[in-house]
This record gives sequence, C-alpha cells and structure tokens, in this order.
Amino acid sequence: MLFTRADSPVGELLLVGDGESLRGLHFAGAAPPPDARADREAFAPVIAQLDEYFAGERTAFDVPLDLRGSEFQRSVWAALLEIPYGETATYGQIADRVGRPGKARAVGRANGSNPVALIVPCHRVIGSDGTLTGYGGGMERKRLLLDLEAGVIPISDLLV
Repeated sequence: MLFTRADSPVGELLLVGDGESLRGLHFAGAAPPPDARADREAFAPVIAQLDEYFAGERTAFDVPLDLRGSEFQRSVWAALLEIPYGETATYGQIADRVGRPGKARAVGRANGSNPVALIVPCHRVIGSDGTLTGYGGGMERKRLLLDLEAGVIPISDLLV
C-alpha cells in the first residue's frame, strides 16, 4: 500500500492506494495504513484531478478505484457516482435507486463508510426535507463542497 498527503481548499487530504487504483481519500486527521509507504508520484494523476475539481475545471473524476465493502455498500457508492455535479439526492432516493426502498438509514451508514470522499460524492446526499445531514468531513466542509458545485461561492474564494 502507498499513501501521500495533498493540500486542498478543504484541508489536507490523505490518499491511499496500491499504485494503480485509489482505495482511500480521507480528510485531515486520518492516518495511513500502518504498512503503507509514502509515494507522492503514484498519486500525481489523482492530485491533478482534485486540483482541477477545486479550480472549477472538472465535474467528474476518472480515477481508477478499488472500493472494498459489502455488496450493498458498493451498490450505494455506485449510485453516489450517478449524482450529477451540482445536484443532490436524498438518502431515500438512493435507497430506491439501489432497490432497497425504505432503507434510507442503511444508505446513510453505507454513505458514511465511503472510503473515497469527494471522488465518490457522498457530500451530495441530503435529508428528505432538503437539510444537510451528517458528513464524515464535517458539516462546514459539506456545505462548502455543495456551494462550490452549485456556483454559490466563487472558486477564487477557495484558492486563497
């Protein structure tokens, strides 16, 4: 396993992978796997795409992913990838999309265990009443990401 840390407008990011696929993207405070070694070059394409995203030049990622989880978790994460940039979906809508109507809480748990934040856009999931609900990266970060994608805040405000 390999890792690196990258600065971003939403704080330091920890990237974890095997040199070919990304397995983790975590916010500040996360620790790399104990057996992982630092290798910034292995993550250059991911960092470039993140930089483009934060500059407002990228609305979708094409990073190879190796997502490990239960079949249900992987189905939720796949549904998250289908939420268009600048849009949101509710936990209930995601439950319906994955064929598990009424399982919004289970979707919330799967959403919370998403190992690749930002790239698998769990920040685009909101409560049924339109309110922002839980986010592993913190509610302030979730609001900032949604505002960035909606064009509510100027990109230049993030790059200061």
